[in-house]
Amino acid sequence: MQNDVVMAGFGGQGILLIGKMLAYAGMGEGKEVSWLPSYGPEMRGGTCNCTVVISDRPVGSPVIQSPRAVVAMNLPSLDKFEPNLKSGGLCLINSSLIERGAERDDVTALLVPANEISNELGNPRGANMVALGAYVGATEAVSLDSLEGVVRETFAAKPKVIDVNIEALKRGYAIGSGSIAAEA
Repeated sequence: MQNDVVMAGFGGQGILLIGKMLAYAGMGEGKEVSWLPSYGPEMRGGTCNCTVVISDRPVGSPVIQSPRAVVAMNLPSLDKFEPNLKSGGLCLINSSLIERGAERDDVTALLVPANEISNELGNPRGANMVALGAYVGATEAVSLDSLEGVVRETFAAKPKVIDVNIEALKRGYAIGSGSIAAEA
């Protein structure tokens, strides 16, 4: 089984971080993974994206022309990557910053108010964690436990942010798995 996703947004939204965390969780589960970052010359405010492939077989290429999933954290990313999404794929949309759903009717749109949830948790920089949790909840690409372990490792030097980031993951996961309905 292979899961592949393009995660995209503005620089500073933590897109590359969540892609790397997803890849590490896959590696921790003994799966084959690739993580391919891409970003413009700007740091914050410019566009960035990464492609993550998680598979039970060797990954032939880190470049995916038609991903099974897109995580769009801003409108320019949705506009750029939705057309390439595989038919039947998942289009995860940060409904806090994007005021439209998917334009295609052959994909599953999952609207996640990532920024609103992270603000409710008192962690305005945690929208990426909400989106990551929602993606994993919807796809089961890795287990939530594996992802929690990666969060603990990643933020080991900042113990104050571990629990709030795990809570953001869990809130997103609940939306992605259908445990609670997303509010658009």
